[in-house]
Amino acid sequence: METNWIESDEISIIYIGDTMCSWCYGMVPELVKLKDNHPELKFRLINGGLRPFNTEKAIDMDDFLKSHWVEIEHRTGQKFAFDILKDPTFIYDTEPAARAVVTVRKMNPSLEFDFFKAIQTAFYLHNKNTNLIETYLEIAKDFSLDIELFKQTFESAEIKKATLADFQLSQRMGIRGFPSLVLKKSHEFTLLAHGYQTAENVESILEKIM
Repeated sequence: METNWIESDEISIIYIGDTMCSWCYGMVPELVKLKDNHPELKFRLINGGLRPFNTEKAIDMDDFLKSHWVEIEHRTGQKFAFDILKDPTFIYDTEPAARAVVTVRKMNPSLEFDFFKAIQTAFYLHNKNTNLIETYLEIAKDFSLDIELFKQTFESAEIKKATLADFQLSQRMGIRGFPSLVLKKSHEFTLLAHGYQTAENVESILEKIM
């Protein structure tokens, strides 16, 4: 898939995150503010790859995950449900969710970020199983996407490869945690945020370097 924008002269804000990263979910309202405040800047999304191909069950990470989710809910106001942490069958593999986002990027790039957010809501608020394609098909219906085409694209070798390419691009950029924000000015890249930040804090950094 097309990644020529990395080498282009465009000015953009690059968001490196993961749908199943809880702090990324917590930062959604701040990202929306930042994006809305800067319609003049291209907004790029890279799936960072939190735990791709992980085989660990969420129930075995219950205490660790719940403590983080409670803290994030308290700090950001984003609501969480916790039942999925008790599901003995749910494996915390973040690759399918990332691949669903890349699928939508291929089908309709203008919907990519909104679909990313919808997966977060489905997982964190409604505890939908992100290992099941049905979870993404439900969301795809809400976005009026062609369901059969979504299925075919999601399972294609091209999209699996493109999803891995996102993970690798994040690594090449030196990103070590999510969420992260980078300002791209032509061929110059400046880290704006590493970890959760308010839109106000990011704006203050932008003002100094734009």
